Formats: sequence, C-alpha cells, structure tokens
Amino acid sequence: MDRPDIPLNALRVFEVAVRQGSFTRAAVELRVTQAAVSHQIARLEDLLGTALLLRTPGGLVPTDEGRMLFPVLEQGFDAMARALDRIAGRHHIEVLKVGVVTTFALGWLMPRLPAFTRAHPRIDLRISTNNNRVEILREGLDMAIRFGSGLWTGIAAEPLVEAPLAPLCAPGLAARLKSPADLARAPLLRSHRSDEWPRWFAAAGHPCPPLTGPVFDSSIALADLAAESAGVALLPVPMFARQIAAGTLVQPFAVELPAGRYYLTYPADRALTPEMTCFAAWLKAEALNGE
Repeated sequence: MDRPDIPLNALRVFEVAVRQGSFTRAAVELRVTQAAVSHQIARLEDLLGTALLLRTPGGLVPTDEGRMLFPVLEQGFDAMARALDRIAGRHHIEVLKVGVVTTFALGWLMPRLPAFTRAHPRIDLRISTNNNRVEILREGLDMAIRFGSGLWTGIAAEPLVEAPLAPLCAPGLAARLKSPADLARAPLLRSHRSDEWPRWFAAAGHPCPPLTGPVFDSSIALADLAAESAGVALLPVPMFARQIAAGTLVQPFAVELPAGRYYLTYPADRALTPEMTCFAAWLKAEALNGE
C-alpha cells in the first residue's frame, strides 16, 4: 500500500486538537503557540484538500472527514507510545482514563476498585468525576460511566446498574412516615430534575404536594442533607446501599421509580484496547454479581 507523504507532526497536532476541543488547549498540551497549532491544521487540510475542523461557539467540531481520520490517528499514536515505552525498557503499565458520574463513583465503583487493582496491577486506572456531563474525546478520556437512557449520538453504551429512585431520609424522620401521604408534612429535598417527585407520587398513588425550597444538582449533597435530618431526598437506592446498611439513611416506603441506568460508554467508532476490554468485562461481572 502506498503511504501518503503527510508530515507526522501535523497529524499529531490534529489528533490533539480534536481531543482537546480547542486550539488553545491543544497548544498547552503540545507546548507550542496557538498560532503554531492553527498553522499545522491549515497545512494538513491543504495537503488533504478538505476541511477537517470547524470552529463553533462550543469549540472545535470535526467534519465528516475529520471524524473518520481521528480514531485511526488516536489508535495509531497510542500503539506507538506503547511500543516506545517497551523499547525504552519501561515497566509495562497501561493508562486507562475513565470519567465517572460522582454518585456512581462514590456509591458503587470506589468500594470495588481495590479488587480491580489487585487483579490487574498493570492497568493504571485514572478516574475523573463529573456531574453526568462529559465529553469523552474533548476531555482526553478512554471511556465514561454515565446515567441515562443509553441513547447518545455516536456513543456505544453497555448497561451496568439500574438505579430506581426512592425516598431516603434519617431514621428519626422515617419513624414518623407511616404512608406516602405523610410526606406532605415533611421537607422534600429537590433535585434539578423537577419531574421526579411528581412521578414518584404518581407511582405511589398519592398527589404530589407543593414543592418548595432550594434545588440541588448533586445526589451526594441531597443524601448528606437527608442523613442530617434536613428532609427527605429522592435518590438512586443502589448508590446508597452502604448508608442504608449502616442505618444513616432509611427507605421508609417500598415504592421505587424506574429512572434509568448507569452505562459504560465510549465512542462507537473507537476500537477497544485490551485495557478497555478488560475494564468493561470486570465492570459487567461486578454489576451482574451485585444483582
């Protein structure tokens, strides 16, 4: 096969620019000026005779040609890095970068990670937490664990753990709740998903009382407030199993609202590395054992 006479440095700059989502951040990673990054991209586009990146208010967006080229370059540069590490005589450690929604990280993943590390000491797992808003390519991640329906454009999603919602509160407050109707006399802590309490009350067969008070965007914060007797929070029960077992949180009613599932996700056009495959298999086995 004839190989095109394309400068490797321009290809490297393009790969970093797509991953970082901006010329500025690409310049920081590459330790060059923004103008140098822009020049290399323009040179590559001129050599290929097509646009590869579009500038938008939200950052750089690859064209169809750019999306086709990026995963090939990413995999190639990763393979070269692994080979160079081995040639240089470095201990064979593979880095795996995973973004994880904070509730899942603290409530499910972290207690299990020591077992993964013992079983796979050659995988350097690096976790970054988020509030369920993640851009895998732009943040330089390999994979991400997120909550939702499993339908994300251009993203492969492997189901892990269901997360039905139920009211959780401190033991003292739970003792005063004999039926869902009693919740009308308790402070109901609100998340940014405003439909959750009305949907739970509908499932329980009771009208939803007026909802007032501050809105929180973190299930962890809601759980902490509930444990401190500040009110009743509607939370994904499996993510707070340890607090329920310890008695700091109580589930006063059996009614649970199906709300979605946590998924392991990665770009659909990305070929899985052995480390990604290993982590995915381990996660799915742990999720299956936990059911």
